[in-house]
Amino acid sequence: MALADLFPSEAVSYSQLREIQLAGVGTFALITLDNNVDGKPTLLGPNTLIELGTRLSQLKERAAAGEIVAVGVTGKPNYLAAGADLFAMRSLKDHKSRTLMARLGHEVYAVVDSLGVPTFSFINGAALGGGLELALAANYRTVSAGANNISLPEASIGLVPGWGGVYRLPRLIGPRNAVTVMIENPLSNNRTLDGEAAFALGIADAIFDSPNFLADSLEWATTILRDATAVEVVAARRAERTNYDDTDWDAAVAGGRAFVERKTSNAAPAPAKLLDLMDKGKHFTQEDSAEAEVEALAELLHTPQFRDTVYALLDVVRKKSKQSVSASASDPALPVRKIGVVGAGLMATQLALLFARELEIPVVMTDVDQARVDKGLAYVHAQVDKLLSSGRISEDSAKGTTALLTGSLSKEGFADADMVIEAVFEDMTVKKQVFAEVEAIVSPACILATNTSSLSVTKMATNLRHPERVIGFHFFNPVAAMPLLEIVRAPKTSDEVLGRAFALARQLSKTPVLVNDSAGFVVNRILLRLIGEVINTFDEGTHPEIADKALKPMGLPMTPFNLLAMIGIPTAQHVTESLHDAFGDRFRVSANQQRLIDHGIPALWVRNSDDTKSVPEPTLELLHFGETPSDSTEVLVRVQDALAQEIGLMLEENVVPTAEDIDLCMITGAGWPMHLGGITPYLDRVGAAQRVNGKTFHPAP
Repeated sequence: MALADLFPSEAVSYSQLREIQLAGVGTFALITLDNNVDGKPTLLGPNTLIELGTRLSQLKERAAAGEIVAVGVTGKPNYLAAGADLFAMRSLKDHKSRTLMARLGHEVYAVVDSLGVPTFSFINGAALGGGLELALAANYRTVSAGANNISLPEASIGLVPGWGGVYRLPRLIGPRNAVTVMIENPLSNNRTLDGEAAFALGIADAIFDSPNFLADSLEWATTILRDATAVEVVAARRAERTNYDDTDWDAAVAGGRAFVERKTSNAAPAPAKLLDLMDKGKHFTQEDSAEAEVEALAELLHTPQFRDTVYALLDVVRKKSKQSVSASASDPALPVRKIGVVGAGLMATQLALLFARELEIPVVMTDVDQARVDKGLAYVHAQVDKLLSSGRISEDSAKGTTALLTGSLSKEGFADADMVIEAVFEDMTVKKQVFAEVEAIVSPACILATNTSSLSVTKMATNLRHPERVIGFHFFNPVAAMPLLEIVRAPKTSDEVLGRAFALARQLSKTPVLVNDSAGFVVNRILLRLIGEVINTFDEGTHPEIADKALKPMGLPMTPFNLLAMIGIPTAQHVTESLHDAFGDRFRVSANQQRLIDHGIPALWVRNSDDTKSVPEPTLELLHFGETPSDSTEVLVRVQDALAQEIGLMLEENVVPTAEDIDLCMITGAGWPMHLGGITPYLDRVGAAQRVNGKTFHPAP
């Protein structure tokens, strides 16, 4: 059976042909990839690739006959192509079909590279994975200044840029920059490039503003086709970025391996396979590299890490997050036109900056004294200055953002606010007092939101006249980077307030998940159970390095002790105390942790001069240990079982309705690795769910 026949329902992106007469040059054949569905990304499934290959082969014949002088490829508005069709990739059942799919991309892109006339790619929008590799196959590239989501994300989804990207990119922008694009960006929350960054790296040869992008690109192509000097300028610019030798190449690969070790503990095969291809392919021809890439892709498509990643990316992050938004109440009639923020500390200032930047509305911060207010405003201004100096925002945008942010000692400035969010110390008495003061000032329609990480939203609203307008709005640190927003509904929270909260989350470009009020909600409850079990083994006498590194096979973004240091021992202890009050001894409050707090010690580890870590002897002397140490396997299994138990209880309690909601929270709020497929498939796969709960979270495939 032909590969294309396996996908009769594929949403084909058609290769629409338009012939353009370039003055003084001749006929330019422009292919536009378009699936004819507004707002739906163009994907590169097998039928799409076959149609593109057929169209290119026809143009190759016409080029040989002298009928056309050049060929260009672009996409429908906002998209060149959003990469390979992962649904199609996931459904390939045997090695032969996987090999055919891997080879198909090379065969089609090879035609782009051998048309016999100059080829161009006009990157007008998102160019992800195979979409960017298609652009790289052309002789010349332009990019729109308004384009976003330009990347080779394969290392983060269990694959390699196996349609020529791993060969072409380092030879275009240099090996060090290529490792940044292919390894560091994907493994850093799938960071992508915009048009400016793609041009600066040398991925594109020219950049034009969005409104006239295609016309300007065609004019530039005309210059390239008739002016040898223009060609020389492009060649010189490329030469600046490819002035490397074998030592530079080897150093880039070594740097990539070190980065992968830090980020994933080498628990996922794809990043290492990509770097192996680079390492071995240093002196490969295009054909040699293509064979190695096909073999690597076919192998990786069969790995559980790829299947789990596709589940995490498509079934959870894309599908489930859309369901979470659509399940909320309809959009409200009342817009949010002004926001008040109670507090001027780290979280409060991050929230204020997010609201001002994303919503472009006035934001007023308050705190208990002028020094704190001034410090908070200074922090916000410094962050805006960083964005401006890095080129991420314009000078007008920077001035506009800072103008929207004000500070005050009085809450009277909240009188006309449509929402007030508190981000003060995690103390129920303090938060209830704040809400009482705010309710006395704001209008009846104003939403009262709390950014609490663990306290009961229900209790906060107990003494208020209008508890129906109180809602949890739990962001994650760093606020600008972490997608998750846990929207916490208390029993009396109204549907109208819930709908307005979800609408606001969409405006903030966050991933909202509806959570019923329960101590720790989702992410913090799971993370503190994980950290707590590791700390328990440490307190029982397990060597700190064994306890901290026991979870290495999971490939988590940081070790438990490093995570504890990032959260801060006092904060973690405070949240654990709240969880202990709610759930008992599953959340044991560590006496050793309290001793560290009492002596002002912020973390267990210190970094030594040789860049190793250790617990200093004076610190160890403060602590009391048991005599039942565990080995690394015992620690790992103990943590797995604890997580399976806690998640099972959370589902029974209806904190969220499904295991997929848990996975969405952990992926978008805690950086849970994509290659694990979400926390619940991982616990199924290692047997913890069956051991503890007597059943898996998901049915067997």
